[in-house]
Amino acid sequence: MRMKRRGELLRRQIGICIFTWKARQGYDKIALLHPAGDYYNRKAQNKMKLLITGGTVFVSKFTAAYFAGRGHEVYVLNRGTRPQAEGVNLIKADRNSLGSALNGMYFDAVIDVCAYKEADINNLLNAGIKFDDYVLISSSAVYPETLPQPFNERQPIGKNSIWGDYSSGKVGAEVCLTSRYPNAYVIRPPYLYGPMQNLYREPFVFECADLKRKFYIPGDGEMKLLFFHVEDLCRFIYIILREHPDNHIFNVGNTQPVSISTFAELCYRAAGAPLEKVFVKDHPNQRDYFSFHNYEYLLDVSLQNEIMPEQKDLYCGLKESYEWYKSNKEEVRKKPYIDFIDRNFQ
Repeated sequence: MRMKRRGELLRRQIGICIFTWKARQGYDKIALLHPAGDYYNRKAQNKMKLLITGGTVFVSKFTAAYFAGRGHEVYVLNRGTRPQAEGVNLIKADRNSLGSALNGMYFDAVIDVCAYKEADINNLLNAGIKFDDYVLISSSAVYPETLPQPFNERQPIGKNSIWGDYSSGKVGAEVCLTSRYPNAYVIRPPYLYGPMQNLYREPFVFECADLKRKFYIPGDGEMKLLFFHVEDLCRFIYIILREHPDNHIFNVGNTQPVSISTFAELCYRAAGAPLEKVFVKDHPNQRDYFSFHNYEYLLDVSLQNEIMPEQKDLYCGLKESYEWYKSNKEEVRKKPYIDFIDRNFQ
């Protein structure tokens, strides 16, 4: 056991002993006053006090709702400009201008969904916060596209030219966090999908299905995509916080990729619509009319599968995503793919 974690456990044990002794003396409300008492009560109930950065859109909001819905004490850090997930506690602040908003606060874990660059990590760690575990949701975009595939956690990270500044920022965030807090856990997902999806990815295909449109597919449709359901991400975070595996960097994702042609079929099926495919052979930029980059990559997820071997079936996950989309279309950030198709391919 690492010395830092051993010292933390010793501090907790001393605090719990103080709590127990004072409780026997009649101080039945000591848990409200002493952090160790809070810790003892939460652990007895198998609950955690969590800080989740963001909490207002897609991954961060789903994560906040997931843990709050399971009885954990969830705090979200955001500017308070959007509706919050049910059951969370709002810390209203900008992570890049925190002031004293987090000073002296203790959490069992920080789940950092919204760190996109080195400064985001430094600003949070310099804010006087105390925690036991830190989980960073990074990205598979940290693997340069020139590396051999499938990408694995032992490979060096660096800028991926497909993802540009987003890739460089995520690399900087990872390096900063792991240098300052080596016990942190880093999760590298592929394309995330599921309810609360605000990006115009599967919602674009759903919209085409609802409008009974033909669907325009790049090339021969065999380019592979790798997905991971946002609920599986939350389940994996929980496993990490519960079991503290020896590995601290994990690729996550479905074990099997899917072709873009099959992906379109599953989305239309989830929407209950017939699909007529049109294969686009000669247009140079598929992002003009399709919601994914012309970039096929695979992840080695064997370390993930050692501790969470099962993932949600892609069709079932897309069905859940579609059911949410039907009632929340206004939350999706649309792009002009349909307008481009109508102007150029009709």
